[in-house]
Amino acid sequence: MSVRVETLDGPRVAAGLDELSALRLSVFREWPYLYDGNAVYEADYLGTFSTAPGAVIVAAFDGDAMVGAATAAPLAGHSSEFVPLFEAHGYAPETVFYCGESVLLPAYRGQGIGHAFFDHREAHARTLNAGGAVFRHVAFCGVVRPDNDPRKPAAYRPLDPFWRKRGFEPISGMLGNYDWREVGGPEEEIPHAMQFWINPL
Repeated sequence: MSVRVETLDGPRVAAGLDELSALRLSVFREWPYLYDGNAVYEADYLGTFSTAPGAVIVAAFDGDAMVGAATAAPLAGHSSEFVPLFEAHGYAPETVFYCGESVLLPAYRGQGIGHAFFDHREAHARTLNAGGAVFRHVAFCGVVRPDNDPRKPAAYRPLDPFWRKRGFEPISGMLGNYDWREVGGPEEEIPHAMQFWINPL
């Protein structure tokens, strides 16, 4: 497969939101997120992301089709609700570049695209630093699920080794929450614990 990876910033962020939303709805429906998404949630979440100064989408294209995407933005502009959590653990929010979702269709996994997503996002943070920003850390969060959850597929392999290979480490006690509706769950959104991982930039 011939896949190209591009960085979409500025006005190109808004242009990529529909395809990003479709990927989120598809990929995050899988374990471990089990996200039963809807247009209202997507519009709210992606609307906040897209208006954050410095926001970026790193997109993987097969021809004209977006087959994967990863997002990032300065923490305070994208996920301000987590600012107190970072401050409580000794991280100044203005120094944190926050990586949001990373979604890739199954047929394109195992080809190094995940590494490219991080490479491009970290490069974008360094470009912002050259323009006067002060990012010193890159962070993301992943949902916490018990190992004995009966819904976990037998073939599932966690991404922890990949993240550690990139230099990220989970910060003890640094847990946030996102609310979403689960596949096969109640109609209302429920809270999900999210573990934060951090790597020096």
